Amino acid sequence: YPHPLVANMLSETYGIMVYQEQVMQTAQILGGYSLGGADMLRRAMGKKDADEMARHRQIFRDGALKNDIHQDKADEVFDLMEKFAGYGFNKSHAAAYSLLAYHTAWLKVHYTAEFFCANMTVEMDDTDKLKVLLEDAIKMGLTFEPPDVNRGVSRFEPISDRVIRYGLSAVKGSGQQAIEAIVAAREGRGVGPNGDTVGPFKSLFDFCARVDRSRINKRTVEALIKAGAFDAIALNRASLMASVDLAFEFGAAALANANQCSLFDMGDGDAHGSSTQEPELVQATPWGVKERLVYEKTAVGFYLSGHLFDEVVTEVRRFAKRPIAELIDTREPQLLAGIITDFRVINGQRGKLALFKLDDGSGVIEARADEALINAHKDLLKDDELVIVMGKQQPDRFSGGMQLTVTQVWDLEQARCRFGKYLRVRAATGPQGLKLDMARLLRDFPAQKEVTEQGDLWRGLAVRLALTCRGEEGAAQAELQLGEQARFYPSNAALASWWAQAAPGTAEIVYE
Repeated sequence: YPHPLVANMLSETYGIMVYQEQVMQTAQILGGYSLGGADMLRRAMGKKDADEMARHRQIFRDGALKNDIHQDKADEVFDLMEKFAGYGFNKSHAAAYSLLAYHTAWLKVHYTAEFFCANMTVEMDDTDKLKVLLEDAIKMGLTFEPPDVNRGVSRFEPISDRVIRYGLSAVKGSGQQAIEAIVAAREGRGVGPNGDTVGPFKSLFDFCARVDRSRINKRTVEALIKAGAFDAIALNRASLMASVDLAFEFGAAALANANQCSLFDMGDGDAHGSSTQEPELVQATPWGVKERLVYEKTAVGFYLSGHLFDEVVTEVRRFAKRPIAELIDTREPQLLAGIITDFRVINGQRGKLALFKLDDGSGVIEARADEALINAHKDLLKDDELVIVMGKQQPDRFSGGMQLTVTQVWDLEQARCRFGKYLRVRAATGPQGLKLDMARLLRDFPAQKEVTEQGDLWRGLAVRLALTCRGEEGAAQAELQLGEQARFYPSNAALASWWAQAAPGTAEIVYE
């Protein structure tokens, strides 16, 4: 700096303006400002008022000239002051923040589980912050017990140095009162017919009979089921959801029965309605992985017990081999796959623009798709959908990170047609011949025609039969390529039909 007083004033911060007081002192020493005037300059810099800044720049130039500092050097110093004043703290504030940061970092290292429990409890109403904290905790080696009506309480709790029990109040739609009523019933402080029963809930019906009905409703119970809080009682979440109405009716009937008994028995004897027989849960087909996780996301705010990509990762990695976490720094197009999250459409300079995140469990990348892709893939470009994309990675000038500009999009079935070579079916023939009804399979799932600007495009996979012919003198093997007329569309339903006849694993798509 062109003045020994300024150099001395900045010596404790190694010649860099860090504190607001240093900006003000520089204005005072070099620009001839009073300290009051320097504070006004600091405020103007913070507000970034262009006219006000131009006026102050000239004042600074004039003051610096009196100190034999020419205009170019004065402007250079003024630009530095403006830069640091834009985000600097005053010294006492900065020192307090530094000390707090040190204390917080120490707690995070030495009391990791307690640190995250406290932070997640404070932020339990903010899903975005909860997700960030959860991911950070997992990176530091912590694991989470899922929500559990038989073990959990309102807040997040450290079970050990490395394990956290999920707070029940973090489930959307639960509420503090409802969770307090659940814990009270578990501890034998309920008001239902079995209100003095202590210990875990044995069933959904037992839960509805013991928890104070005035503090819990069906919406809360359904949210807890979706979040997995009843998994320790029954694993079939679909069956639990289908039984909520029945369980509430059972709870009401048990309470009425207990009240009637207490009226006639004058509070004497078995007056708790314990003889009421619990019904069976309503039978329902268990949710698939996607359905379970999507419901879980509505209750928790994100996927807690798994990731949607897990269901397809084995197949997808056979052609989209590079995980998002291992993206290479290249301007060449890259083939990626992931689940869409945070999807939104904005109006850009050249039409509509889709902005979303692509998440494959290994990492997340910001992505964008133009209006043509939005119109061509309306049913695919939305939250919680699996997409396979071709795109170019480039710097994002807003976030400072990287962004993927998507040029092509496929769903899994389309990707099978695009990147698969053929369907290999392993089958054995005996005296009665081949048992596969291929004619029906090819008729039920024919190749699909897509009309494009370049003409009609047929999407489908060829079929090869890997035959093993067994006879009295031994076995012979051959592989037969069926003709072009035998192409089929590889939907999930089609593959399931092939597996039903050939047995799972004996019909597979060959990608290489």
